Amino acid sequence: MDNSSGVGVLDKAASVLGALEAGPATLAQLVAATQLARPTAHRLAVALEHHRLVTRDMQGRFVLGPRLNELATAAGEDRLLAAANPVLTALRDHTGESAQLYRRQGDQRICVAAAERPVGLRDSIPVGATLTMHAGSAAQILLAWEEPDRLHRGLQGAKFTATILSGVRRRGWAQSVSEREVGVASVSAPVRGPSGRIVAAVSISGPVERLSRQPGRLHAGSVVAAANRLTEVLRRSGE
Repeated sequence: MDNSSGVGVLDKAASVLGALEAGPATLAQLVAATQLARPTAHRLAVALEHHRLVTRDMQGRFVLGPRLNELATAAGEDRLLAAANPVLTALRDHTGESAQLYRRQGDQRICVAAAERPVGLRDSIPVGATLTMHAGSAAQILLAWEEPDRLHRGLQGAKFTATILSGVRRRGWAQSVSEREVGVASVSAPVRGPSGRIVAAVSISGPVERLSRQPGRLHAGSVVAAANRLTEVLRRSGE
């Protein structure tokens, strides 16, 4: 299908943003993904950076910029966040554990919504908290379905392995025990956009004493069901 709008420079800029949707990219990776000439890809990426539609991560790679989130919020189009709070609250009430929604941003993941366990020992992750992509079940989810080269890079320094991520893809959920923090266990499942791409991870987390050394046996079904409800919201909205 021809996706051309007839405005060449806009189409090319859109192809750069589309390539960055999958995660951080070097200039060479942008060129490969967009099929643009190297000078053109560089000129567009730098221009988009000027407008904060693109930024750079700690390794100097291009990533989607903060202006995109600002525009989405201003337009009221973030249906995922709008739907997240009741879903996370229901998940918390059903499991008795704190529930979170994470999105990936470059080499980190950000908690964009949460429902805290009101009393007792809990794993408290405030909205806006930035966590590593190298540990935790949510990080496993956000990395497991990446393209092979991105997956390989993401595994460098990670506390989980390619074999573990293979199991995540097979099961459709992930678990971790004392991986991000000693004594904390978690279970996560993927939220998919209409294209099938992983756009977020739903998680519950709490002390190992309650969740056990195999937290997925207790709660995987509930976490997967919550993630599927958010996937359905995005599917219906066409986002």
